[in-house]
Amino acid sequence: MVAPARRGRRVVWLHPAAKPVLFAASLLPFAWLFYGAWADQLGANPAEHLIRATGDWTLRFLCLTLAVTPVRTIAAQPALARFRRMLGLFTYFYATLHLVGYAWFDMGLDVADIAKDIAKRPFILVGFTAFLLLTPLAATSFNRAIRALGAARWQALHRVIYAIAGVAILHFFWMRAGKNNFAEVAIYAAILGVLLGWRLWRQWRGTALQPQRG
Repeated sequence: MVAPARRGRRVVWLHPAAKPVLFAASLLPFAWLFYGAWADQLGANPAEHLIRATGDWTLRFLCLTLAVTPVRTIAAQPALARFRRMLGLFTYFYATLHLVGYAWFDMGLDVADIAKDIAKRPFILVGFTAFLLLTPLAATSFNRAIRALGAARWQALHRVIYAIAGVAILHFFWMRAGKNNFAEVAIYAAILGVLLGWRLWRQWRGTALQPQRG
């Protein structure tokens, strides 16, 4: 028999309004930045603020996306899985804004200059690499893509998210290196380290518990 509190939580996650509420909440950072730019409230260097903020929100949504599986497993709330796709797509949304902000505000949308900058500066290169790796995951985050690829190949493709997390942290580290501000980098690295470490532990535990064949 399911305890009343747990049954109540399941009802909340399965409520028809849950996804629209999450969608609206995920758009709030974008709305706040848009309003700040329109009202000229982003400080002395609004372009830098927009680029930095969209990068920060990309990392936050990446952490939230990777946290869904551990949380739903530990809390025995399988219904939480229905939010993972949306969070992953918002990760890509803010990553796209981050890239567009750099290309527009820093480089004036000059493709030749952007290509030279990517080749010249390692932190731009790894950031662009993370975006490229994230693109096929966003493009295949739909049921039709899962059916076309097959579940096994789709899952194998989406495991690239772990590499993306590492590359994103490296990009963030190099961005902060010039300012000697590594506190935020350490926080995000710790969060992602715990989330990825939990997955490795689960995989190891599952392998260890498999019966040995004679």
